[in-house]
Amino acid sequence: MLTTSITCDTPEQTFQLGQLIGRQAQPGDIWSLSGQLGAGKTLLVQGIAKGLGFEGPVNSPSFNLQHIYEGRLNLYHFDWYRLMNPREVEDLGWFEWTGRGGVVAVEWGDKFPKLFPATTLKLFFEFLSEESRRVIVEASHPESIPRVEELIKCWPL
Repeated sequence: MLTTSITCDTPEQTFQLGQLIGRQAQPGDIWSLSGQLGAGKTLLVQGIAKGLGFEGPVNSPSFNLQHIYEGRLNLYHFDWYRLMNPREVEDLGWFEWTGRGGVVAVEWGDKFPKLFPATTLKLFFEFLSEESRRVIVEASHPESIPRVEELIKCWPL
């Protein structure tokens, strides 16, 4: 297992961290994002989309539950905040979407951790102040550890 902590002093840095993740993304990457409301999960996903080459607006899929953004790789953006049980996630076609070779980002992924494959990369957002966040990055599978090592090597920008 590899765990590291990244400090983002401003919302712009949270967005930049997402851009870096998007630029480094590989087909099949799955990111689980956890943290309180307003911690920066959606902002990071906006950066991922930008890093993948998507130029349009990126919004939290709180009410639609899922958005797809087309870039160098497709980004499948889920929000599980309003879901109450794993069956609802499965009904969204979860296992089909995760097998399409794009990048998956799930806000509130900690609600149903058993639905994720072992290679999932986890991000935990913590408030340090009104503007700054600590993002704890975790990889627990040998295939995903190099993804975190590359992120560490390239941050800060």
